[in-house]
Order: sequence, then C-alpha cells, then structure tokens
Amino acid sequence: MQQSAKWPKVFPPLTPEQRVISDDFMKHWHDVLPAKYGIVDEFNHNYVVKHAPANFRRTLEIGAGSGEHMNYEKLSNEQTRNYVAVDIRDNMVAELRKKFPAIQSVVGDCQKHMGFEDGYFDRVLAIHVLEHLPNLPEAVKEMYRLCDKDDGSVSIVIPCEGSLAYSLARRISAQRVFERRYKQPYRWFIEREHINLPEEIFEELSKYFIVVSSTYFPIPVNLKFCNLCIGATFKPKGPLST
Repeated sequence: MQQSAKWPKVFPPLTPEQRVISDDFMKHWHDVLPAKYGIVDEFNHNYVVKHAPANFRRTLEIGAGSGEHMNYEKLSNEQTRNYVAVDIRDNMVAELRKKFPAIQSVVGDCQKHMGFEDGYFDRVLAIHVLEHLPNLPEAVKEMYRLCDKDDGSVSIVIPCEGSLAYSLARRISAQRVFERRYKQPYRWFIEREHINLPEEIFEELSKYFIVVSSTYFPIPVNLKFCNLCIGATFKPKGPLST
C-alpha cells in the first residue's frame, strides 16, 4: 500500500538537554501514573488482558516502557517465556530486564522490521504507543506482518487526544508534574509525543485490520469529547496486495 505524503511526521531535533529530559520524564511518568491515577492505569492494562485471544502462546508488546503492564498479566510459564517486550529507550528496557527477567526485553523500533518471522505472534499489544509514532503506517504494517493471520489479534489503548476531557485531565496531571520537575514549559515535550489523533490511528489500522471490539473510558459511549481513552481489539485481514 502506498504511504501518504504526511508520513513520516518530521520534527526539529531535540537538544541534548531535551533528550535527557524526554527519557527521564517518560520513565518517571510510568511510575507516577499507577501511583496517582490508578483508575486510568487499570483501564489501560485490564482492557488488553480481558481481550486476549483464547489459548494464546506468543505475545509482542510494543512500547512496553518499564514493564508496568506485566503487573496485570497472569501468564503460564510458557506464555512468560514467549512474551517479547520492545521499547525504543535503553533506560526503559534496562528497568524491564531488572523487574521481569523471565520475559524477553528488547531495545527496538516498532516502526522498522523486527527480527521475527511472519505471523510469529498470536497476540500484539500497544498500550498508549500508537499516538507517539512519527511513522505510524510502518508500525501498523509491521504489526500486521508479525500477527498470526488465522488466530491472532491486536489490542490497543490510545488517548482521546484533542478531546476536552483529555486536555483538561492532562493539564492537571502530566503537565503539572513535568513543569514542577523540570521548571520549563511542557509544550515542547507533548507536541513531539502525542502526534497522532485517534482518527489517524484508526484510519491506518483499518488498512490491515478489522475492529472486533472497542470501548471508551470512563464513559462507555462512542464520544471522544467526554472521554480519556479508547480501547480497541482487531483481527488481521487476509493476505493483502502491496
């Protein structure tokens, strides 16, 4: 499939100081969110657990951060050994390896070809990841390649970026934490992080996947303005022409 001219999205490079702050805040926020905003964190992680395919064996979690999702999984020994957690940040993967040595933790970029054979995973997870990706179409294409076309599924959770409820909630949570911690504006950080809107994400996913389930949080109605997050589960389409 031909890629739109708007992809990949391009931004000015970060300064060395901004790169350090960006990596530090992502790690810090992954600790703050479950501690202070547990109800949101529980939705984020419980949604994908509840929508796991029956008898799955191999899981790929992209953008796994420091592994907070593992606290919600109830895996067999085999499922644990075959759980692959990928993140682009070295500091996140180092934390993952310390906390969950039994799973496979990998530094990698889900927007590029990853070293697994086609259809290797019967479960692919992306929890608050797809809104961050400059080359979202390539990530979706790679998720499709890696997902078992017969019995596999993809579950995602994304923010209702742009909604009134989400904008207000962020102002009193992540923005406040960031500005207190670094004594500088939050804007430069978030404008490089939440770069894809829900409509863009669903549009790209629809090229390769079919929605089988979705829900909004905290009000389970299909309205973005009053909600914070969307959970959705997909099945891959059959073989596609390129």
